[in-house]
Amino acid sequence: MDQQAHTYHPAHFRGLSWLDALPGFANGSDTPRAYLERCLEVMAAREPVVRAFVTVNEAGARAAADASTARWKAGQALSPLDGMPIGIKDLLETRDMPTEMGCEAYRGNHTGRDNAAVWALREAGAVILGKTVTAELGGAHPGPTTNPFDAGRTPGGSSSGSAAAVGARMVPAAIGTQVGGSILRPASFCGNFALKPTQGAITRGERQATSQSTSGPHAATLEDCWQVAIEITKRAGGDPGHPGLMGPDTCPEARRPGRLVVLETEGWARLDDASRTAFEMLLEQMAAAGITLLRRRDHAWIETLERRVDGASAYGNAITRWENRMAHRALVEKNPDGVSERLKKVLAGAEAMRVADYQAALRERAEAQAAYAAVMTMADAVVTLTSVGPAPVWSGDVPGQPLNPRPTGDIAFNAPASAIFCPAVTLPLMAVGGLPVGLQVMGAQQRDADAVGVARWLMGKLTPVAV
Repeated sequence: MDQQAHTYHPAHFRGLSWLDALPGFANGSDTPRAYLERCLEVMAAREPVVRAFVTVNEAGARAAADASTARWKAGQALSPLDGMPIGIKDLLETRDMPTEMGCEAYRGNHTGRDNAAVWALREAGAVILGKTVTAELGGAHPGPTTNPFDAGRTPGGSSSGSAAAVGARMVPAAIGTQVGGSILRPASFCGNFALKPTQGAITRGERQATSQSTSGPHAATLEDCWQVAIEITKRAGGDPGHPGLMGPDTCPEARRPGRLVVLETEGWARLDDASRTAFEMLLEQMAAAGITLLRRRDHAWIETLERRVDGASAYGNAITRWENRMAHRALVEKNPDGVSERLKKVLAGAEAMRVADYQAALRERAEAQAAYAAVMTMADAVVTLTSVGPAPVWSGDVPGQPLNPRPTGDIAFNAPASAIFCPAVTLPLMAVGGLPVGLQVMGAQQRDADAVGVARWLMGKLTPVAV
């Protein structure tokens, strides 16, 4: 297999589906153990270059797959996820593997506990195959993972390994997390479906430190993506004080939108011509299907929203820096050699802030949320891109040169959904220069199922484009 580049076309690429395998488990023509072994074969071939996993528990996975095989044979599957091999971002605790968070200071960190979502997945019968690479502490400093379609490019961050493992067909699904763009952007770069849910809709377990952090699935199909999310929430719920993800036990039915708002965001000015062309081609198909598309020039409320999210990257980052500063300060003081220079630079920015700066950023975020709520009264969903073009080339920092401020890509198209707390789904519907670029569907808070329904309709109606 070519270790450098795998040309991508959204109409031809097929990821590793899970739900499609269930009939074989039920009739005995396939088994979860056989499915796992196929995943391990792909991992053996691709992992040396992709480097999606930091830890793999093959023995534990095989034992879990054998137990699942026995349950399917007895007609006692615990859920539609029973036997699914899944990767867990290495920010989330696992009782049987270390949780090192991409940070040297946490090397060998064994907590002996499961994150609440990991516990829920085990309860559903899922096979926890391994821990996927994360950028350091879920921030900007990248790990070793490469893009599954071009090893010279970033897979995105911070859910680098989760996105790449699914894109490389090693596993059908993996769990990621997002504060600014860490679920959506890697999914866009790696050709995945992903759900960044309403804030608090999927429990974060022990990771409650920052107000914008969310957990959500990457998957090779939209149906698998929803199934992972809903099975977690059925067992573990959402964050404290939140109702949790609401919706059907299987992927929501396709929902034809009548009106969609097209959001440009601050990323529009940085979008390359080919990616803009691909996006406009999809918009033309939506219009041809009878959908009314509303843009900033069409309504004052949309223009207000555009202005409010224009700084979402900046005020979202400011909020997160401030909320992380105590933990980061303590870590740097305890183990200054165990963290990157990039994290130390982030901490320096946080230490320069005042309480008033944090309060101002919170006000900007609240204004964006209010503007979005108004716009959602006039449309079924919002559509935009999921990334500022395809994955950029990344070969590492250059000694003696300033640190790259965006080594895992630009969050401009992801920051609005994070700041607004709304659900967002990315769909692999575009290829630019033989690399994936996602279409993003944003919905109203607490209406994740409606957003997924619109996304499902678009997937069934639109012809994928390649430029």
